Amino acid sequence: MAQIGITEKNRAEVAKVLGILLADEFVLYTKTRNAHWNVEGPDFHSVHVYFEELYDELAEWVDEVAERIRSIGHYAPASLKTFLELTHLTELNAKGNNSKGFIGELVQDHEAIITYIRESIDKVSEAYKDEGTADFLTGIMEKHEKTAWMLRSHLK
Repeated sequence: MAQIGITEKNRAEVAKVLGILLADEFVLYTKTRNAHWNVEGPDFHSVHVYFEELYDELAEWVDEVAERIRSIGHYAPASLKTFLELTHLTELNAKGNNSKGFIGELVQDHEAIITYIRESIDKVSEAYKDEGTADFLTGIMEKHEKTAWMLRSHLK
């Protein structure tokens, strides 16, 4: 049992918050891979390369979230079935295989994750007394904010 100054009950609640985030991150990673593999159009090459950069970043974020769960003494959810049960996102591609469609969906997903994180930070800090995870969540949120801004800029 981890003795890190946070009660087991609070660590379990924080692990739930992080498990949902991990599921969201993994679904977004998969959707970004899909965009990379299946984008079509006159801007194919540049967007194909950009999507690769994005999924490489997301792979790192997925790992960081899973490791944060482990660092507070819990196991990270790690099955596709569990991710789909926990995520706020949909895995479906509804807007077509062009860059504008994929980018629009990815913006929505990044913004949904930003909102979830923003709603979770105070709870993690105040209710569960885990300032370390609150700080971690703030850092992940800032990464999503920057990516969402860059994606939105493609749509103008």
